[in-house]
Amino acid sequence: MAVVPWIAGAGLIAYAYTGSGYVISVVNFALIYTIFVTGLNLFMGYAGQVSFGQNAFAAISGYASAVLTTTYGWSPLTALPVGIIGAVTVAAIVGYPTLRLKGHYLAMATLALGLIAYEIAVEWDSVTAGYMGISGVPPMGVAGYEVYSDRQMLTMLLIVAGLTLAAAAGIRHSRLGRAFVAIAGSEDAARALGINVARYKLMAFLISAGFAALAGSLYVHVVGFVSPEVFGLHMVILAFTMLYIGGIGTIMGPLIGAVIINVLPETFRQFADYQDLVYGTALILILIYMPKGLAGLADLWRRREGGS
Repeated sequence: MAVVPWIAGAGLIAYAYTGSGYVISVVNFALIYTIFVTGLNLFMGYAGQVSFGQNAFAAISGYASAVLTTTYGWSPLTALPVGIIGAVTVAAIVGYPTLRLKGHYLAMATLALGLIAYEIAVEWDSVTAGYMGISGVPPMGVAGYEVYSDRQMLTMLLIVAGLTLAAAAGIRHSRLGRAFVAIAGSEDAARALGINVARYKLMAFLISAGFAALAGSLYVHVVGFVSPEVFGLHMVILAFTMLYIGGIGTIMGPLIGAVIINVLPETFRQFADYQDLVYGTALILILIYMPKGLAGLADLWRRREGGS
C-alpha cells in the first residue's frame, strides 16, 4: 500500500514525458504547487500554526524576479535568490509581532498580509503594471543556456520539487522538526521542555515563506507572466485543498494533493463550473473521514494489517 503513491507518481511522470505539451504543463504546475504546499505543510502540519498569507511571499518573490529580469536585465538565476531573500526578510519583519497571536487571530493577521500584498500588486502600477501584469519574463537558465522547452522545465521542476521534499523530510526528522511537532502538540508543554516557542515558530514561518517564495519565482519564470490574480486568494484556497487532501503533516501529502488537484480538473473539464463546490465538498469529507489525507491511508492500512 505504501508504494502505491510512488508507482502512481512514476507512471504520471513517464506519461508526462511522452505526452503533449499541455499534459507537461499540467504536471509542471503540480510540481510548482508541491513546493508551495510543502512550505505551508511545515508551518501548519509540523508546527501546528495557521497561515492564510503564504501567497504574499510567493507574490513578493515572483514580482521581484519579473521586475529584475524584464526591467533591469538581471539573469533569472540571480533574480531568484534576491526575490527569496526579500520575501524571507518581509516574513521576519511581520512574523515577529504576528506570531505572538494564536488561533483565529493569527489566521486573520496572515490573511490580511496576503490581501495587502495583492493590493500593492494592483496599485503599484509603475512597478507591477497593475492588472495588466508583466509579460516576457525569461525562463530559467545559466551561462547562456535557457530551460526553454516544456520537457526541460519538467526536468528542472522535478529536481527542485524532489529536493524540496527531501529537505522537508530532513527537517521533520531533525531536532528542529521535533521541536515543531512538540509546539504543535502543546506550546505550554514544549515551553516546559525548554523549547523557545517564539523562536521556533518564527523559524517555521521563515522556512515556509522561503518555500513559497521559491515557488512564486519558479512560476513566473515557467509561465513568463505575472499579474495580481496569479497570487490571489484563489491560490490560498487551492493550497489548503491540496494540503488536506494529500495529507497535512505528512511528507508526501503536498505532492499527492498537488497532483490530484491539478490533474482532476483537466480530466473532468466539463464540470469546471462546479470546481469550487467539488473542492469544498472534498475538503469537508477529507476532514471528517481522513484527517491525515490520502497519504495517511498507508498508515491506516498498516494498522489494520497489524491488527488482523
